[in-house]
Amino acid sequence: MVVLVVEDNSALAANMIEFLEAHGFECDYAGNGNLGLSLAMSQPFNAIVLDIMLPGKDGMSICTALREAGINTPILMLTARDTLDDKLQGFQAGTDDYLVKPFDLPELVARLQVLTKRISKRDVKLSVGDLVMDVNLRKVTRAGQVIELNKACWQILEVLLKTSPKVVTRQQIEHIIWPDQLPDSDVLKSHIYKLRQLVDKPFDKPLIQTVRGVGLVLNGEQDEA
Repeated sequence: MVVLVVEDNSALAANMIEFLEAHGFECDYAGNGNLGLSLAMSQPFNAIVLDIMLPGKDGMSICTALREAGINTPILMLTARDTLDDKLQGFQAGTDDYLVKPFDLPELVARLQVLTKRISKRDVKLSVGDLVMDVNLRKVTRAGQVIELNKACWQILEVLLKTSPKVVTRQQIEHIIWPDQLPDSDVLKSHIYKLRQLVDKPFDKPLIQTVRGVGLVLNGEQDEA
C-alpha cells in the first residue's frame, strides 16, 4: 500500500512515515499543499493523509480539486479543529475520514487499514463502449486489445471516462496534468493527438470527440462530430 503524506510539520511527518513504513506501508511525502496536489494528481496512491493547514494550497482546496478531477483516492484528513462544522466542511469537500490532532500513531494505521481495505475490495473499472480502464491493474483495453499509455495520456483518458458522457474542458485537463504551472508550448495538443492514435485510429469507431470551443468527450453511442 502506497500512502501520500501531506504535512508541513516535518517532525510529525517523519514520525508518521516511520511508523507507517514499520507497518508495511510505502510512503511518499509533500511538505506543502502545491506539491501535495501535484503528486496526488499525477501518481496513483492507495490513500492520502492530508493536513488541513498547509502552506500553498490548504487541505480543503486540495481535497475539492481532487474530487472535481475525478480522483477518488481515500483521504484521511488531519486537523486540530474538531467542531461539527469543521468536519462537515471536510466531508463536503470529499474527505473519507478525520483524525484530530494530537493522535496516537496506532490509530492512524488502523484508520488507513480500514480505508485501503474498503477500496481494495472494489473492482474499479471504467468503460465507454468497448474501451475499458482497469484502475487497480493500471490497464487499458479496447475490444480486448491492450493499449499502452504514458502518464499524460492515462490522465486524460481517466478523466474522460469518469466524466462521460459530459464534456471535459481543456482547462480541466490542463489542471489535472499541470496543477502548478502550465507549459509554455501547446503540449496538450500533442498528448491528445497521441491518445487518439492509440485509442481510436486502430478501430472502426472513434470514441474521443471534440466539442468545438469547449473540450473533449468520450461517446460510445454517436459518431464523431
